[in-house]
Amino acid sequence: LLISFLSNLFSAFSGGGAGIIQLPAILLLFEISFPVALATHKISTVLLGLGATLKFFEKSKPSRKLLNEGIIIGLPAVIIGAYSISFINENLARQFLGLLILIVFLLSFTKSNNQGRIEPNPLIVYPSLFVIGLLNGSLSAGTGLLYTIMLTKLYGYTYKEAIGYTLLVVGLFYNLVGAIVLYLVSSVDVSLLPILLIGSFAGGYVGAMVAIKKSNVLIKTAYQLVTLIVAYKLLF
Repeated sequence: LLISFLSNLFSAFSGGGAGIIQLPAILLLFEISFPVALATHKISTVLLGLGATLKFFEKSKPSRKLLNEGIIIGLPAVIIGAYSISFINENLARQFLGLLILIVFLLSFTKSNNQGRIEPNPLIVYPSLFVIGLLNGSLSAGTGLLYTIMLTKLYGYTYKEAIGYTLLVVGLFYNLVGAIVLYLVSSVDVSLLPILLIGSFAGGYVGAMVAIKKSNVLIKTAYQLVTLIVAYKLLF
């Protein structure tokens, strides 16, 4: 419960990374296989998305256009990714994702758009969303970080705004659909799930509450720290 709460709290504050603590903890503390641990983790993180979303969008409505793009393009990719996990080389895929997140870490230091919101080129956005959905369904690690950087660099959102959308689109919708598919192709440890669900929801809500009160500089620093840790863990 403590591990679940803390990992999801930090994830809600920094825009991702719950899997770097919670998923290995499940594997280390309980004698269950990786597919079962992944499916159990995936289902529990849905409540991270729900808890954080309730707090982030308590006083304002999210952009319908951003939601439609994320759901229409990303969700089919999540389903494909979840079904294809047994056909891909997991170690090779994790190395690729680690390299990608390391690039994201470096990109986070580049100058952001200071002219407010912009309308990005769909030829860049749509393939990016599809790849994020594909990786989310298959590997379930670090994809929220990719979505966050996409919103800050392509749309001109601040890190605080971007993290709110990340937890809604990736944390709630992508993880929900991915969890359903993984449940159908694998199985779930139902004895462990209730504790993880409580920890995820509470951690997500409290993490979002903390994020709303903190500055964008602090949130960006936390984001950079998490991207570096996730990249290192996946690569090594």
